[in-house]
Amino acid sequence: MNNAEALLEATGLNAHYGQSHVLQGVSLRIARGEAVGLLGRNGMGKTTFIRTLLGQVKATGGRVSVAGRDMTGQPPERIARLGIGYVPEGRGVFPNLSVRENLVMAARAGTKGQRDWTLERVLKTFPRLAERLSHGGGQLSGGEQQMMAIGRALMTNPDLMILDEATEGLAPLVVAEIWRVIGLIRASGIASLVVDRDFRKVLAHTDRCVVLEKGRVVLEGPSAELAADEAALHRYLGV
Repeated sequence: MNNAEALLEATGLNAHYGQSHVLQGVSLRIARGEAVGLLGRNGMGKTTFIRTLLGQVKATGGRVSVAGRDMTGQPPERIARLGIGYVPEGRGVFPNLSVRENLVMAARAGTKGQRDWTLERVLKTFPRLAERLSHGGGQLSGGEQQMMAIGRALMTNPDLMILDEATEGLAPLVVAEIWRVIGLIRASGIASLVVDRDFRKVLAHTDRCVVLEKGRVVLEGPSAELAADEAALHRYLGV
């Protein structure tokens, strides 16, 4: 997989919040079709790293490239247009728009003109949304909002899906549904970057994982190998 074209690559990425040096030389590479996990305890820089990749936080050093193009310092909308679907922590739904409007507003062809993910396919994937098409986004349960956020990202027909804590605070049945869909996304050939507190689920749904501690990469490797390294998992991820 590492010989494949890099869809997204961060090299020596640094970021600050005021005087706080949050990211300290983080590098990560995602090949086309590859599923990568980003792990670490709370407050170790995972969400900041994602936001820096996407141009929402200004990098103070290092480089971000998407499909071989240097996108360091570019605005988020330009980066997103290069085929990145983003499901943010907190979902980011529009409460006053209907489910249909929330989904359709994001619809566009992918970077190669593909339109594999249509409204019909999203509703088939998430039948509960089909029953609530006319409901406002704010009327949905947390689980339904999360399904809509994932569906909306898929409607952009991305080459890469970034999911930041997609199962946080959800009921167990909904969590199982979200992981099922993450598996579908992976099987469809869309690359993914997955952040979730359930590190064992992340390891089971990815090819490779990177572990952050205090804004630095402290561990990385094939997910199956990391899953078998109980000592390292306890050291960096154990509570």
